[in-house]
Amino acid sequence: MSREKGPDHSRRKERSRQAILAAARALVTEETYEKVTVEAIAARAGVGKQTIYRRWPSKSAVVVAALLALSEDADGQSVTLPDTGDLRADLVLVMRATVEEFADPSFDKLIRAVNTELTNDPTLAAEYREKLAGPLDEAKKARLRSAQKAGQLASDADLDLALEMLYAPLFLRWLHRSGPLTTAYADSLVDATLRAFAP
Repeated sequence: MSREKGPDHSRRKERSRQAILAAARALVTEETYEKVTVEAIAARAGVGKQTIYRRWPSKSAVVVAALLALSEDADGQSVTLPDTGDLRADLVLVMRATVEEFADPSFDKLIRAVNTELTNDPTLAAEYREKLAGPLDEAKKARLRSAQKAGQLASDADLDLALEMLYAPLFLRWLHRSGPLTTAYADSLVDATLRAFAP
């Protein structure tokens, strides 16, 4: 006699997780972060709020997880920077992808909403830094360290400063809507940073 397999609980859990994260992203862009509640996220996702609380302790944790999911690949692994051995080409690829992301209206609205709240909600800011911004910065610095070992960047380069030179002007131009975000602009930031930290 063959036994029928029970329902695939892990698949169902993953579907619920994805629905919750998608609902959180949608609601934050439709409402202000302050107005979004765990109950509203649960209703949009079609789950009970206890399903959310079993996985995340707070609304801010759900929102950070929803953002984090955007920086994971199809297998759920954190995205790493390309390392082809050509630092300029790798950075150009990443910076152009960042420009495209900011040009996406749905992403733009989501990130603007969250950035507004980061200044007002210390818990959200701490979780954002710990789970998203911090690990992403470490992945970027890992690529820069590889370039240092290959002699493509100065061995004593301040990698935090290098990242700020790459990303801060792009972020400020986006945040203040002070100029176009183009691939040419992204390329110019890469070239300026590489000149500043040349070996």
